[in-house]
Amino acid sequence: MVEASAEPSTSGSAIEALALLAVKGRAPTTGYAREEFGQAWADVDRNGCDTRNDILRRDLSATTIKEGTHGCLVLSGTLADPYSATSIAFVRGETTSTAVQIDHVVALSDAWQKGAQALTLERRTALANDPLNLLAVDGPLNAQKGAGDAATWLPPNKAFRCQYVARQVAVKLTYDLWVTSAERDAIERILTGCPGEPLPVGGAPTVTTTATATPAPTSAQEPTPSPDPAPASSAPTTPVYYANCTAARAAGAAPLHLGEPGYRTRLDGDKDGIACE
Repeated sequence: MVEASAEPSTSGSAIEALALLAVKGRAPTTGYAREEFGQAWADVDRNGCDTRNDILRRDLSATTIKEGTHGCLVLSGTLADPYSATSIAFVRGETTSTAVQIDHVVALSDAWQKGAQALTLERRTALANDPLNLLAVDGPLNAQKGAGDAATWLPPNKAFRCQYVARQVAVKLTYDLWVTSAERDAIERILTGCPGEPLPVGGAPTVTTTATATPAPTSAQEPTPSPDPAPASSAPTTPVYYANCTAARAAGAAPLHLGEPGYRTRLDGDKDGIACE
């Protein structure tokens, strides 16, 4: 499982921590690319499982795990979605996996414009894979949010908004990011209504759902069993990135297995843990 982030430099309430964040304007997006935050869903804790599956295992209940993946690859489960307060059935598959997505609570593009440009690649990779900054959520709502901050987007589930902005404050404090004045004001308005909201230091949110589970798609097929992923190395490695499968094959690295350097879910069309087959 992904390790929790280091505790922010303060404790207590989120509204007190908000006052510690610098307030500045947005920097340009010049130079921003997902790759500036390291390999997507890197195995930063060296547990042999990518971050996406770590978070699915953390946030979903009643999960089924693919055999031969060392307890890693989530095939199905149920999400108590914090953004909509509904229950969503997750079934891994090329057309079904997107029903549940992993949201960066502080979007990476937003982070880039508010201080992350000055961080090292190692630190940005930590930010992109930190459980404190990650939630399994409703896919369409995640797409709707995009790179929005608290001034432009909030979860429809109003009961979760205090936890949501408190988590953003904690992430920005941990990684020395700033807020815009509009963002600070939006966060402050929410936290004023829940002044005792604690500053989170990791772990899963508390969610109460009000709807029954969305039926699982019947057309999804269980992926074909694949070989076990290569054992994770205990030695530090330089992040490996292949723009596409052609590049991976040219480097002699294909096929790429889940947990290996260079593996990305975007290269794994059937989501079976083997990319560029």
